[in-house]
Amino acid sequence: MRRDLFDEEHLLFRETVRDFIAREVTPRHGQWEKDGIVPREVWKKAGELGVFGFSVPEEYGGAGITDFRYNAVIVEEIIRAGATGLGFSLHNDVMAPYFVDLTNEEQKGRWLPGFASGELITAVAMTEPGAGSDLQGIRTTAVREGDHYVVNGQKTFITNGINSDLVVVVARTDPAAGARGITLLVVERGMAGFTRGRNLEKIGMHAQDTAELFFENVRVPVANRLGDEDGRGFVQLMNNLPQERLSIAVAAVAAAESVLEATIEYCRNRKAFGRSIGQFQNTRFLLAELATEVEIARHYVDRCVLALNARELTVVDAAKAKWWTTELQNRVVDRCLQLHGGYGYMLEYPVARAWLDSRVQTIYGGTTEIMKEIIGRSFDL
Repeated sequence: MRRDLFDEEHLLFRETVRDFIAREVTPRHGQWEKDGIVPREVWKKAGELGVFGFSVPEEYGGAGITDFRYNAVIVEEIIRAGATGLGFSLHNDVMAPYFVDLTNEEQKGRWLPGFASGELITAVAMTEPGAGSDLQGIRTTAVREGDHYVVNGQKTFITNGINSDLVVVVARTDPAAGARGITLLVVERGMAGFTRGRNLEKIGMHAQDTAELFFENVRVPVANRLGDEDGRGFVQLMNNLPQERLSIAVAAVAAAESVLEATIEYCRNRKAFGRSIGQFQNTRFLLAELATEVEIARHYVDRCVLALNARELTVVDAAKAKWWTTELQNRVVDRCLQLHGGYGYMLEYPVARAWLDSRVQTIYGGTTEIMKEIIGRSFDL
């Protein structure tokens, strides 16, 4: 079926992003995977192109556009190129709502110009060694002392953890208040007591910096609090999670489409027993099943993008999109690798790298099990 999500301006923007990735990213990504990090210069070049901060008001250097279709274009092109080291989607899709919607005018003036230019890289520090999907298990504390909070704790698995300049830290300001005692504080690069641990070694996404963060008596000004009052952090997190999960779903479908397209071409050309492997019924049937499921997922996710633009995307809608598409992505990539035979196990083939990079999709942003729990609770059983 014809895809009708994008208008002409989105298609033109896609060509711009695709050209940038081909010129600045693809030739270097292999080295970045060896290095375990993407150079900051790439962020600045992308910022000059206007890739960041669509929703940032124009007076602060953004486009002033609340249209997630532009975000989707960037995610799709990054995935199409296999450039999984770029932490752009976290910056654009996850962090932008915090810095655009929750900041006051003083904070906007301090942070948004750098956010839009790529000079200030952002991250969110939720996960801890003992608290993942269960955000109410967070133990990092922020104790108010006059005009500062004193932050102590540890975070782990933080995307953009090494490169980040602004880290939104989820901390407890009232340990006795449960979910109502969580506050979001922006910790800035260079604050005394804020240190970064090792760049974590992962199964996949080797070029994406993922780190442990440590906070030892870090004095964070009250002026760095997001929102007007303590204890609203949990609600703020919940409000922003649907967009984050939709971003992951967009990436999942794009990855499945890309791998499937490459596998179909491989099956046309790979010979076995005197004919292409695509001529075997088992291959055709498998490809037919995968193509059908991917296209169905594509149309659901596109509908979710439009719902987000209309401010109608619910927590349940996003949970459905997130778990279904990421499980589908892993299934598609795994079956496509099988069709490649021994070549599928070689890292020089994109399907092998996609297999490694895909596995985390059902984990971060809320595991499949948590997504099903969210959906199940909506039935009021």
